Amino acid sequence: MSTKIGILAIQGDVAENVSSLVASIADLNQDATVHVVKTPEEISAMDGLVIPGGESTTIGQLSLVNGSQKVIKQKVESGMPVLGICAGMVLLASNATDRVVGKMDQPLFDFLDIELERNSFGRQRESFEAKISMDSIGISNYHGVFIRAPAISSTSDDIEVLARFNEKIVAIKKGNIIGTSFHPELTDDLAVHKYFVNLVKESKN
Repeated sequence: MSTKIGILAIQGDVAENVSSLVASIADLNQDATVHVVKTPEEISAMDGLVIPGGESTTIGQLSLVNGSQKVIKQKVESGMPVLGICAGMVLLASNATDRVVGKMDQPLFDFLDIELERNSFGRQRESFEAKISMDSIGISNYHGVFIRAPAISSTSDDIEVLARFNEKIVAIKKGNIIGTSFHPELTDDLAVHKYFVNLVKESKN
């Protein structure tokens, strides 16, 4: 049966992630399909889910209102792989602060026991690109695109740190959950999306 990978399409970089996943599946020659999903019913049919970059408060609030947050929590807790990108990683956290505003009162999925700071590297005008390595998952010399990026200062012992930049944690993994501060959908390097496609495929076996 074909593997179904969804992109949460409430707000954010949906089209870019669709393109990256479609290209990754083609390169890997996998029997998988990509779906733009928003409702609880659509999400419940997925084998994996990408929560894209965008505005974490908006994505969190709207997913709470339409009931998709509950389904996402149930699916991930039962083993469905999820990739949280930038705002998506913020939503995976148990708590979040903002570098300027401070403590944030926003809906979160509460999957990761981490200390996370939104806009950790600055606002839009401080966006940048940098080389990073995620050697533990076989990805080296990766071109990271950081846009109003969050960062993690500390994690619980059950979370694997995949990458750091300027001493800040910018990629993590906990079982079936991956979070990145940077935007893999905005580069030509498909390594992160390919890794996720394989993770979703393996989770079905």
